[in-house]
Amino acid sequence: MCKGHMANRNVTEFVLLGLMRNPEMQKVMFAMFLATYIVTIMSNMLVVITIASSHTLVSPMYFFLAFLSLIDAFYPSSMVPKMLVDLLLEKKTISFNACMTQLFLEHFLGTCEIILLIVMAFDRYVAICRPLHYMTIMNHRLCCCLVGLAWTVGFLHSLVQVFTIVWLPFCGPNVINHFMCDIIPLIQLACTDTFLTGLLVIANSGLISMISFFVLMLSYVIILCSLKNYSSAGRRKALSPYSSHITVVILFFAPCIFMYLRPVTTFSIDKTVTVFYTLVTPMLNPLIYTVRNEDVKNAMRKLWLRKVISDYK
Repeated sequence: MCKGHMANRNVTEFVLLGLMRNPEMQKVMFAMFLATYIVTIMSNMLVVITIASSHTLVSPMYFFLAFLSLIDAFYPSSMVPKMLVDLLLEKKTISFNACMTQLFLEHFLGTCEIILLIVMAFDRYVAICRPLHYMTIMNHRLCCCLVGLAWTVGFLHSLVQVFTIVWLPFCGPNVINHFMCDIIPLIQLACTDTFLTGLLVIANSGLISMISFFVLMLSYVIILCSLKNYSSAGRRKALSPYSSHITVVILFFAPCIFMYLRPVTTFSIDKTVTVFYTLVTPMLNPLIYTVRNEDVKNAMRKLWLRKVISDYK
């Protein structure tokens, strides 16, 4: 059995089994995922550009929404391009270093989104429970610090994940039953006892997701209780961004908890769940946040109108 970190050099690349083996279905999946990926990038960047260019979307809520959309544009970009290329190849390989890079980016951006969703819940709590002090509390400096906190926590979390894998001995086999590098399939390839490593993964990813989810649910309960004193019109206005936020939280956290809060094992549904939270959820987020938000829709109309007028001139 291999010993020490030098054993990692015995495996210089991994072979990915991909989503499926059927060549014809792979072509169909390529077209579907490419279209979904393009829509994801364009819709999220549209939200970012709309908020950045609008003179009306200046509240902290939209500041955080712009960063969420930016993450949702980058997050699938860390995995989907490689997956698309592999759908057209018979042999799907990824170097050890590229695999670690993909793992780092996946957990870095995913954790950033978790912290940002908590920050957005805090923003809604202040807006609803402390409306008179909202702009004083959620000042620009605090907003920037909270976004910086999301990036910092994401960076530290992903470093732990990568170092957890880098120091494992990989002596072979090197075949990953997945279309991407993720921590659980990689742990299963290590030629050593990975029980403690599995516990670390559960603590570092699974428990973080679960605790964050419960914190968010608790904040929603507190917000709902505080809305009892609002008028029906005020309650509807307050619940509009709130309902969008809770939908995004459920779509994001449910797959994460399923994937990481469990023993180190794999299921046949794992690939489908991964596709959902890495590609489908980032595509749905802009729609969820804008379809019921008249301010964002009006700002998008004005942006489009300025573009048309500019092109006409």
